[in-house]
Parts: sequence; C-alpha cells; structure tokens
Amino acid sequence: MIAVGLLLAFGIIIILAIFFYFVPFLLWISAQVSGVRISLIQLFLMRIRKVPPQIIVRGMIEAHKAGLKNITRDELEAHYLAGGHVERVVHALVSASKANIELGFQMATAIDLAGRDVFEAVQMSVNPKVIDTPPVTAVAKDGIQLIAKARVTVRANIRQLVGGAGEDTVLARVGEGIVSSIGSSESHKQVLENPDSISKLVLKKGLDSGTAFEILSIDIADIDIGKNIGATLQMDQAQADKNIAQAKAEERRAMAIALEQEMKAKAQEARAKVIEAEAEVPKAMAEAFRSGNLGIMDYYRMKNVEADTAMRESIAKPSAKPEK
Repeated sequence: MIAVGLLLAFGIIIILAIFFYFVPFLLWISAQVSGVRISLIQLFLMRIRKVPPQIIVRGMIEAHKAGLKNITRDELEAHYLAGGHVERVVHALVSASKANIELGFQMATAIDLAGRDVFEAVQMSVNPKVIDTPPVTAVAKDGIQLIAKARVTVRANIRQLVGGAGEDTVLARVGEGIVSSIGSSESHKQVLENPDSISKLVLKKGLDSGTAFEILSIDIADIDIGKNIGATLQMDQAQADKNIAQAKAEERRAMAIALEQEMKAKAQEARAKVIEAEAEVPKAMAEAFRSGNLGIMDYYRMKNVEADTAMRESIAKPSAKPEK
C-alpha cells in the first residue's frame, strides 16, 4: 500500500508539473496583477507555438508600466518567431519614450532584425559616443610628415540604422578628410598653429552622410611631426640620377673600350698584311733575278738608295739633348 501511495503521489506531481508548464498559472497571476490582460488559453497556446510565455509576458508588463499601450501580444510573438530579441526591443522603446525620441515598434523591430543593437542605439542617441581614430599620417606641401589623432563624437541616427554604414566607414571618411586637410596646407607649421582648422574643414564635408551616425564634433587630440618626406624624396631622386649618370658613363666607357679593341684588331690586321706583303718582296726579287729583269748592279743601286734614305731620315730627326 505504501508503494502504491508513493507511485500515486509521484504521478500526481508529474501531472501537476506538466500542467503548470503548459499552463503557467503563476505567470498569469503576475500579468493580471500588473494590469496586462492575457488569458490562460493564450499562455497555453504560446507553449504549443514554442514561444516562451515569460519573455512575452515580461515584455508586455514592461511596456504597460511605461505607458506604451500600442504594443500587442501578437506583435511580440511574431518578432520572437522571426528571430528577434523581444526584451531588447521593449527596453529600447521604453528608453526612447522616456527620452522623447521618436521610435516606433516597426522601426525598432526592423533595426533589431537587421542585426543592430537597437537598445544600444537609443542609448547612443541620448548619450553620444566618442570614437578614437587610429593615427592618420599625412604630408603637408613643404614635405613634412604629420601624424594626427582625432576624437570623433557621434550620435546614433535612428532613421539610418537600417542600411546605414557603421563606425568603420565614419573613421575612414574622417581619416580621408584629415589627410586632405593637411595635404592642402602650405606648411606643417600652419597645421601645428591651427589644428582646429582641420576639424572645421572635415566637418564641412558632411562625412556622416549615408551612415548610421550623426557626427557632432571632431577634435584633434594630438599631432606629431614625422619624417621629412620632401627631403627624402629629393635624396632618392638625386641618388637615382647619380645611378643613371654612372650607368651612362659606364656605357660610354664600355663603348670606348670596344672601339679601342676594334682599332687594335684592325691595326694588327694591317700589320699582318704589311708583313705578308714584305714577305713577298724577296720572292719577287728572286724571280726578277731569275728572269733577268733585275741585275746585280741594279740591286746595289737600290740598296745604296735605301741606305741614303735611312741616313737622311736619321739626320732629319732631332737629336736628344745630352743629360747634365
């Protein structure tokens, strides 16, 4: 009998647990006490539709207490089934209502389903966010490199959160504006004397167009002097010109050497031809002796002429001065 009683008690507990799971009676009482009208049948059907009743009921209670009467149970359930964050949307709507920010339920759910934190966006609209830019390097017209850091104060633009660009786009545009402002300055000293001129010029460009933020201010936090890019470029150009001149000189030297070698080869070829021609002279003289065209006396006269010519040439040459 005791075992049967225990089994019966255990079965009753299981039945009650299943009943209160599908029919959250305590949650229904909490909703009724808070002034939210919802039936037990609707809570039961939420379980069937695999929608957590706690999330929907808590959202409805929060919206009711904040005075948001236009939020219905069906809308919250539909947003949950679409993959949205019900609690985050309700928090955002309550915060926007208290801060007098115009934000409807449809807009809030669209922002949430787009993957953005709508509650954080409302907070950023009330309390602007400061974004520190990475170091931006730019060169003034005098060739001096400047490294600037800026702080951008932005406020969320609720209407542009869906489809608007994010923080990375804002930082990229601010960096581009800083580079353009410094690059248009005549001297780096002018930038150091008036850093606020950069902020004014950048703000005039409307960098927040098409983004999810509204730029309130751009403040230059720090400017450091970098390298003398102009001098470096001039040195590099001079070195390049030097290398080109050396290459051209080397080319001319190589051509001169080649020309000299060519002339030497031609001279050697000419000497070879002379030697070859001189080698034919004795043969011709021997042939003349054999044929009788040249006699002994003619040969001696020719030798005398050669000797006389050599003597005249030696006399015509200036004699070297004796060493003292």
